[in-house]
Amino acid sequence: MIALLALSLAATPAIAQSSSQTAIANFIGKDGKETGRASLTAAKAGVLIELEVTGLPPGKWVAFHVHETGKCDAADHHESAGKHFNPGETEHGFLAANGPHAGDMPNQYVGSDGVLRAQVFNTMVVLDNAKNGIRGRALMIHENSDDNRSQPSGDAGARLACAVIE
Repeated sequence: MIALLALSLAATPAIAQSSSQTAIANFIGKDGKETGRASLTAAKAGVLIELEVTGLPPGKWVAFHVHETGKCDAADHHESAGKHFNPGETEHGFLAANGPHAGDMPNQYVGSDGVLRAQVFNTMVVLDNAKNGIRGRALMIHENSDDNRSQPSGDAGARLACAVIE
C-alpha cells in the first residue's frame, strides 16, 4: 500500500509537467460562433501551433498573430484581445529594422474551401512561466495578409477569428 502511494505521488509531477507542455485554443469567429481549434505543444526552443479554422475568406493569405490579452469578444470585433504580444518591446514585422516581436508569425493561406490548416512554429515564445509565455493570451487571424513592416500591426485588417490559449 505504501509503495503504491509513493508510486502515485511520484507520478503526479510528471503528469502536471506534461499538461503544462500542451494547450488548446478554441477559435471564435466575428459572429461569436466557434470556428476551429488550435493545439499548442511546447518544444525545447519554442511552441508548435497546429490549427484548423473554418469560415475564412477562401483562397487568400491572412495574418496570424499572438495578441496580448486572453479575451475574445466578438461583440467588440475581438478588440478585447488587445495589441500584438510584444514582451521585448520591438517593432512589428519580420522585415522591420528592429523586429520582429514575439506575437509575429508568418501569413497563412486559406484554401478554396475557406479552411485554414497550418502548423506554425514560433521560436520567440513559450507556453508558461516566462516573460514570453503565451498561455492565457490570444491567437488571432486577420482578414488581410501582414505586410511585415507597418507599425504597429502590419496593416492586417479586421480581426476575423480569435482564440484564448488555455
